[in-house]
Amino acid sequence: MLRGGVVAVATVAVLVLAGCGTTVDGTPTWPGATLEKVTLTSADFPPDVQFDRITDHPGEPDGAGGPGSMLSRPEGCANALTNVIAKSAERGPGSATKYAVSYDGARIVMNVLSWPLDLAQLEAAAKRCASFEALFDPNAEGIPITTTRLAGVDDGVLAYQQTMQLEGSPSSVYMAFQNIGSLAMFGIAFPAADPRIEAKASLPQTFLDVVAKQAAKIRSF
Repeated sequence: MLRGGVVAVATVAVLVLAGCGTTVDGTPTWPGATLEKVTLTSADFPPDVQFDRITDHPGEPDGAGGPGSMLSRPEGCANALTNVIAKSAERGPGSATKYAVSYDGARIVMNVLSWPLDLAQLEAAAKRCASFEALFDPNAEGIPITTTRLAGVDDGVLAYQQTMQLEGSPSSVYMAFQNIGSLAMFGIAFPAADPRIEAKASLPQTFLDVVAKQAAKIRSF
């Protein structure tokens, strides 16, 4: 329980639609209608992959019901990427779509956005927090976490592996960010064993395949 909780908190971030920015009122016509056309659906995956569309509740604070951000050394690294996304985020009907795809071996959550990400600031934050410690309280022993750039991705994609060392045992999550035209997307992948799901995943490759598939659908419109 501890390990999963620490990883989720240290990387919380990218799961949140970072809605601390501008609120977009009204019904999702455009760009909401565009997002619906470019977002992957269950039909885009083999039948043995579990697909779930995620609906956020307008007006609900970001991260409601979840753990708050952990302390860190250097300060702010536990939620560094979230903060970058939040600065330019839009929230409201039609501003974003979200879904999860699950395999035996991974759970992947993807967000498609009607607004661009600040990739330069995300890259700078990842570099600043390439190595940091997460803390339960200021006097606690730190939990070492590294943020490493992933190679072998398409041009324009920022992809990272974030690895926590807890009691000498490594545990990693994977993140990716990309702008495509006026739209953007980001995702996160967690290792998750579920033998009830027939489709198998190997991280980070399965995650990167989903990222590429989502990018291709955005480009097709």
